[in-house]
Amino acid sequence: MQTLLSAVRWLLTCYRLPAVVALMMLSMVSTTSSAQTALTTAVDLSITDAATSTKLDLILTGKQRSQTSRDRDIYQHPKATLEFFGLRETMTVMEIWPDKAGWWAEILAPLLKARGRYIAAQWDPKSEQPFYQDTSKGFQAKLAADPASYSKVHLVALQPPGALAPVPANSVDLVLSLRKLHNWLVTPDTARAMLSAIYLSLKPGGILGLEDNRATPSRSADSQLKLGYVDENAAIELVRSVGFEYLGSSEINANPSDTKDYDQGVWALPPTLRLGDKDRDRYLGIGESDRFTLRFRKPTGSTH
Repeated sequence: MQTLLSAVRWLLTCYRLPAVVALMMLSMVSTTSSAQTALTTAVDLSITDAATSTKLDLILTGKQRSQTSRDRDIYQHPKATLEFFGLRETMTVMEIWPDKAGWWAEILAPLLKARGRYIAAQWDPKSEQPFYQDTSKGFQAKLAADPASYSKVHLVALQPPGALAPVPANSVDLVLSLRKLHNWLVTPDTARAMLSAIYLSLKPGGILGLEDNRATPSRSADSQLKLGYVDENAAIELVRSVGFEYLGSSEINANPSDTKDYDQGVWALPPTLRLGDKDRDRYLGIGESDRFTLRFRKPTGSTH
């Protein structure tokens, strides 16, 4: 802005332009500056509308949420996280691999039931992995137990190599990948396949909200991945390589108390507490993992 104004003054001084021309040039400078400011605001600030925000407050205290789920709010920051991603109650939202307890489904399904659509992308039902089968069945049982909250949940499958088209192309407004990337990165081809499928599912201009356990930059990325932690910069570059635009990050889910050096990895921390009663108070004192929270967009001009 300052540079442009200086250039205009120089032209006025050197060439003695008429006042009307000077006003036109200054107007162009002002318009350009306003457009740049508007673009920055659209990227950096939440675009969740007031009605959705108010409804979120009600749902977060709703009876469909278990006390166990509510107890994790101090770590998960559900409202702030969803608002950072720009959630609106009129959106079509797809959550990738919901957990058995349906932690995010307890929020998203009631919110989107009336005016939007909540899609739960589970593992491929043809998978023979016991964990996948158990988690999927447990999640479906949760939905069936409370039809008032979950009757409109749309179940699909998303898992390489045989289930990579869970929804029609260009049909989803927001995709949520919440602590799933570290699983995909164990096999790099899986990570790229999942991200490509997500990209295809999103409408042009659609948003990918991605959160995962953050690795320490000074340590080996491979060794930390085995502990469930992901290098943030590498994650950004990987997602961008698929075609996404990187819009920014938030420290909503940061936890500086997480030292990330536990023998059992991130699973030593709550909610897993893999070591049971051993050092339980220590891990409860640390809380859930330090996590990056990232926002990406499928380019508005994308045709695929």
